[in-house]
Amino acid sequence: MNLELGLFAIMLVPFAAAGLALIHQGLGRSRSAAHAMLASLCALAVSAIVFVLLGSAWAGSVGAATHSFTLGGAHWDWLGAAPFFARGVSFDGSDAAGLDRSLVLCLELFAAGLAAIIPLSAGTDRWRLGPICLSSALLGGLIFPIFAHWAWGGGWLAQLAANFGIPNFTDAGGAGTVQVVGGLAALSVAWIAGPRRGKFSDDGMAAAIPGHNIVLVLFGCLLALVGWIGLDCAASILFYGAGPQQVVGVVINAMLSASAGCMAALVVTRARYHKPDASLSANGWIAGLVAGSAACAMVSPVAAINIGLVAGVLATYMIEVFELHLRVDDPGGAVSVHALSGIWGLLALGLFGHFSSGTRGGHILAQLVGVSALLGFMLPLIHGGNLLLNRFSTYRVDDDGHWQGMDVRELGAGAYPEFVIHADEFVPR
Repeated sequence: MNLELGLFAIMLVPFAAAGLALIHQGLGRSRSAAHAMLASLCALAVSAIVFVLLGSAWAGSVGAATHSFTLGGAHWDWLGAAPFFARGVSFDGSDAAGLDRSLVLCLELFAAGLAAIIPLSAGTDRWRLGPICLSSALLGGLIFPIFAHWAWGGGWLAQLAANFGIPNFTDAGGAGTVQVVGGLAALSVAWIAGPRRGKFSDDGMAAAIPGHNIVLVLFGCLLALVGWIGLDCAASILFYGAGPQQVVGVVINAMLSASAGCMAALVVTRARYHKPDASLSANGWIAGLVAGSAACAMVSPVAAINIGLVAGVLATYMIEVFELHLRVDDPGGAVSVHALSGIWGLLALGLFGHFSSGTRGGHILAQLVGVSALLGFMLPLIHGGNLLLNRFSTYRVDDDGHWQGMDVRELGAGAYPEFVIHADEFVPR
């Protein structure tokens, strides 16, 4: 029953990719809309292929062969050692445990794709398609599988109790494995690609570059809800043994955390700007989904609301901090919405989660260990990999492409050739 339910949940996950794609292109300029959608498809496609061929071996699964070593009296399960090309997964029904492994492969294939799509938001209007494919291959083939093994595949974060006597790190729906990893990749891309042309004046003031289609952004939020429910449910079933009753709790908490995040952003922007901001409210919705995915059904509905409220406020303010104070041009707010909200969600699980064993302080410590691994190891690895790729294939489009738009520059035609006129067409370059 649980495996059939898991398969159904996995089939909903692509809705999250569709939702994020619509959000990314809607928050960018109209002259880069087609490029943004095609980039989302390419990121999903490349990461899926590379993950199945290579990454799935590194991600591994609980009880399978691993690359590990002993240091300081602890056993460090570092990386999976399954056969490449998914040769260790049976699809013909001959292996009794094959269904479990095939479902894990199917879920992680989509999860890797979501992690690869998230950075597109930070590179909107300037990140070239070729480097996007290379970066997606890096994420699907190495970056995502490493942390997926640590958290979901029986790696060292899932063995903290055996090695260090504290509860195991928990990431029930992929807040760290998918969202924070993708958000940190977004930060790396924003650093490397630099701000969009005209975003910051010489004195450091940020200019507003509004998204071209907020209707698609809001529709993307609804699609993302369906996909997030699928991701949270599938991960909870496959990695934490959730049953049908717990799955109901996952659905309820996902809706509550998203709703609370959206309403928090709406209230904050209404109080600050006298009118609610639609794009920031959409970011609050996604931030609530991201933060709530760490705990899924491991918290009460009231706690899910609190988690979403904090995520919505956090994302709203941190988007402004990154833009105005740190000069990071992140058009879709991916760093705040995915990385920071995901980190908050991981910590909130330790604060509010209900567990059958271990102390509250122990669970908070375990979650801090996971967050430290993300920031201390994964971020340098992600940024180092992107810096290396940038040397071989420049991430940022040239100045002419910036003015023409990514659609014309990279695809040869605009998304709206009959209706859109450049607002800066007559401004000297």
